Amino acid sequence: MRAMPRLLIAGLSGGSGKTVVSIGALLLLRRAGVEVRAFKKGPDYIDPAWLAWASASPVRNLDTFLMGPERVCASFLRHGTSEGVNLIEGNRGLFDGFDAAGTHSSAVLAETLSAPVVLVVDATKMTRTAAALVLGCQKLDPRLSLRGVVLNNVNGRRHEKVLSEAIESSCGIPVIGALPRATFNPLPERHLGLVPPEEHGAIDHVEEGLLRIVKGRMDVDRLIEIAYSAFPLEPYAEERPLLPNARGLKIGYLKDSAFSFYYPENLEELERAGAEVVPLSAMRSSALPDDLCALYIGGGFPETHARELAANKSFLASLRRACENGLPVYAECGGLMLLARSMIWKGTRYPMADVLSIDVEVFSTPQGHGYSELRVDTRNPFFPLKTVLRGHEFHYSRIMGAAEPPHTACAVVRGAGCSDGRDCLLVGNVMAGYTHLHAGATPEWGKGMVLAAHEFALRTRAVKV
Repeated sequence: MRAMPRLLIAGLSGGSGKTVVSIGALLLLRRAGVEVRAFKKGPDYIDPAWLAWASASPVRNLDTFLMGPERVCASFLRHGTSEGVNLIEGNRGLFDGFDAAGTHSSAVLAETLSAPVVLVVDATKMTRTAAALVLGCQKLDPRLSLRGVVLNNVNGRRHEKVLSEAIESSCGIPVIGALPRATFNPLPERHLGLVPPEEHGAIDHVEEGLLRIVKGRMDVDRLIEIAYSAFPLEPYAEERPLLPNARGLKIGYLKDSAFSFYYPENLEELERAGAEVVPLSAMRSSALPDDLCALYIGGGFPETHARELAANKSFLASLRRACENGLPVYAECGGLMLLARSMIWKGTRYPMADVLSIDVEVFSTPQGHGYSELRVDTRNPFFPLKTVLRGHEFHYSRIMGAAEPPHTACAVVRGAGCSDGRDCLLVGNVMAGYTHLHAGATPEWGKGMVLAAHEFALRTRAVKV
């Protein structure tokens, strides 16, 4: 058994203040000298980036739909701390999940990890009704260990006093924090959610602003007490898949403020195989290195950097030549947009790499959002036929201007995909789709990347393998 002090920060809905509470708690715990590790429930890139900034350590996503309960527990045990506090930020509302039964919700994750829950309640324009909401959560699932409440958007001391008395007397759990109604937002939002740390214009002032909100308003000792009340966990004998030997292979990935959506596990899986993983910038690099054996282009915000990307003509030309020469390229969402003929953003068309014979337009509302499931039914560089891929998508762009239906690798079982029930466009050794995959949930991904790099290296004699 391993002692893994832990708690899950949940909310009644999305936008209730979970992220501010989670980041604030991490900052306060670190200031108190407590070792922390942070986790994020569900598929997400932006909130984990902020949690990583606040915890000063990599953040792992935990999701029972993508990974299953055994892999969730194994990942938590492998990456958590036994000496400090493990904080898990939930997503959406506490019981919001895959279906009406709340399958794969934050509550399910809390039960999977036997994690006590701290509930964030947006108290805007309510008093005793807040107690009814907390009591409803207690009654809906009595197995859940609901151990504390943090109030958000509290309008003064009197408001806090009435709320606390109502919740504590009716629900029997303590209010351990009360944050004031915000007069400023240290974490500004835009179309996909929070602005990522890489693009925040005043990152040096964020910690000061967040501490101004939470310092003296959250009971750090109670947070630690709740985390340490969690039962020890039984170790899991995790079976990590064998990977082909990638020693001597160089695999690049685009990493800058335009392309920042990468799960740590994906890059670590390539390194575990022995590959040299090389970060590159689509805005600052003039060309791809000649000795790459594969390229991984994750998601991000290419639309907000469209002008700079389009201006780097030498890099786009180099990317196009590499694709024409058969370099295996795996691209997700933003990567698909970079490989398109052009990108339309706020009425302006920007030329891109022109690898895919499509244009993409970015809209003001999501064009695909949520869990996705694909079935591989066409030969491709990365996955065997009949492989089932479970992932997620969150894109505001849509494919436009294709003269004929693009060649694709996967049928969409769940989700939006590219169009017409299909996802993952194919051109040569390029595979580009809207579905994001997590290597911890899809072990075929790392194996496929390494094998594709091997084949390219053998074909071009780039390295001796």
